[in-house]
Amino acid sequence: MARSADIERVRVAAGILRDADGCILITERLCDGPFSGLWEFPGGKIGRGESARQALARELAEELGIELQAAQHLMNVCHDYPDRSVSIEFFLVTDWRNDPAGREGQRLRWVDVSSLDATELLPADLPVVEALRSL
Repeated sequence: MARSADIERVRVAAGILRDADGCILITERLCDGPFSGLWEFPGGKIGRGESARQALARELAEELGIELQAAQHLMNVCHDYPDRSVSIEFFLVTDWRNDPAGREGQRLRWVDVSSLDATELLPADLPVVEALRSL
């Protein structure tokens, strides 16, 4: 069993893109790990010297080919996985340039908030589903 000092601690920024109809964009994970095939809100690790918003803009450009225009902080979530602890800053993204596309080969889906299926999402993303439904 790993000691707590051995657990990797990861800071992440994630974007919840919401279109004019209120649908939310989710992306499929491509990794070979235990979460392959699950869906998530796009984003990634916050780099050294980056703010969460800067990381979000960079990740959305890399993953989806979009230019972030407007985002507001929604919530922070901390989640412990067996091998790592993640701290995720979620942003509600309401304006961007370009049409989102899976630049890394990942599939994308626009989903109505009421149809978000928590069982399809990463465990760390689950608290966001309830927050979105209460907006």
